[in-house]
Amino acid sequence: MYAKIEITGKLEVVTGLHIGGSSAFAAIGAVDSPVILDVRTNLPMIPGSSLKGKVRALLAKAYNEGLAGKPDDDDECLTRLFGSAKKGAVKTSRILVSDMMLCNEKELRAQGLQGMTEIKFENSIDRITAVANPRQIERVVRGTQFGLNMIYEAEKEEEIAEDFEVLARGFELLQYDYLGGNGSRGYGKVKFHDLAAETVIGEVPEEILEACNQKLKDV
Repeated sequence: MYAKIEITGKLEVVTGLHIGGSSAFAAIGAVDSPVILDVRTNLPMIPGSSLKGKVRALLAKAYNEGLAGKPDDDDECLTRLFGSAKKGAVKTSRILVSDMMLCNEKELRAQGLQGMTEIKFENSIDRITAVANPRQIERVVRGTQFGLNMIYEAEKEEEIAEDFEVLARGFELLQYDYLGGNGSRGYGKVKFHDLAAETVIGEVPEEILEACNQKLKDV
């Protein structure tokens, strides 16, 4: 079969989120570690690769037996969904993840925010000399929402619901982990809202699509 299922929803930032951009040409006095921005709007964005890579890494911990040294050695349910470049067993990814753009700017500005990011000041202390090493980290403010858009390419009818179960578990695991950097210091907690699946190319039996949507609603 050949069909495409579009997965949409929103990802909400629950605690300040930092996914780094380039500071190679930062001016003197600029933030040490800025967030990545969409060049057209100059607003924060979440690269699709960041979301896809984090979800796969969490699923690898859940599904792999022992430690898989490379993604190509992941459990079959993961290589089937995310792809593999392993020689003799190449698989294309069934999941296409778009970059995620900020979608509630007006709401945040109505709440009094002047910008969509904040600067967090941190210090690391040398244990021997007790000298402080201050740094400034830019974060996307809590309450920010990004539009989620993914395409699932259906290949075998009997595997669709199984793949969605794995993907939904990845979303659930992410809500109890973090996205971006500095998660152990409280950054990057996220939550999904309004997840839904819709057939956009080809035909998928209604009962299968309903099962997929139920798995997403359970996240």
